Amino acid sequence: MDNKLIQIGRRLAQALPSVFGVIIISFILTRALPGDPAVYFAGYMADEESIEQVRQALGLDKSWVEQFTIYVRNLINGDWGMSLSTGRPVTEELRSRLPASLELTLIGLGLAILVAIPLGVLAATRPDSWVDHLCRIMVTAGVSLPTFFTGLFLVYVFYYLLGWSPSPLGRLSIVYLPPPNVTGFYIIDSLLAGDQETFVASIAQLILPAVTLGLFALAPIARMTRAAMLGALASDFIRTARANGLSNRVVLITYAFRNAALPVLTTLGMVFSFLLGANVLVEKVFSWPGIGSFAIQALVASDYAAVQGFVLAMALLFVCVNLFIDVLLTIADPRIGLDD
Repeated sequence: MDNKLIQIGRRLAQALPSVFGVIIISFILTRALPGDPAVYFAGYMADEESIEQVRQALGLDKSWVEQFTIYVRNLINGDWGMSLSTGRPVTEELRSRLPASLELTLIGLGLAILVAIPLGVLAATRPDSWVDHLCRIMVTAGVSLPTFFTGLFLVYVFYYLLGWSPSPLGRLSIVYLPPPNVTGFYIIDSLLAGDQETFVASIAQLILPAVTLGLFALAPIARMTRAAMLGALASDFIRTARANGLSNRVVLITYAFRNAALPVLTTLGMVFSFLLGANVLVEKVFSWPGIGSFAIQALVASDYAAVQGFVLAMALLFVCVNLFIDVLLTIADPRIGLDD
């Protein structure tokens, strides 16, 4: 156990240079964005003197080196800065909005897993069948269609034409109040509160954006599952298992899928990280109050602290997800160590 903790600590230490690199790059890119925050917050009709006063108040009159030094010192002290567009600390904004993004991402990833893994397994066991062709079509569509187009198409069909879906305006319809905040996940919090109506309403609001993300995530998961299963089924140990008279179900589940699960797990970690990025567009289409929509608002306002906080939060989530996948891979196959 102690050895595992040491290995996890080493992996975290290896991620620190990457996180610091993200801090540097996000700082430089935000300063390279078009627009001047001082002009934005002083007002476009303000004179030069007023703009300069705002610039001094924001600390933008200092050199980039001085600004970066102050920014890193504040990060070490746990201060991610103040969002100029909302007037609240960036950490509070991210903390209040992150559950909405995670709930949407996890539901979308769960839907993708439920469809992609069985589809990939069936496609691998029945090459060139209609299932295999369906898998290829869905993979091609998932890769080709942008998430914002898929979201708008689903809204047009299921809300505008058919009227089956509630209005795509946030996590809950205006006739419902949010459940008491426990986890930040409306589905879980409504169940904890025993509020069945809010639970059903939150599920209804989640369906279209989650399906949009699920279609985006389905392609890489199904493709990797199919490829990994084809490789496993062609292995010598599978032929040996079948020669020993084991049933097809035992061969597929116990031997083939267990060995194919390792690359699939790795792919799931990558897809989860991609979905957090894809959330930015999906949240904008569905007016979802997550960190993606917060990042877009910050970009429009040239809100440096908010943009840098969003990028840093994504980097930290990416590190945590990769570490979690490494631990899962080690549990699934003890031959794989965290030091590999």
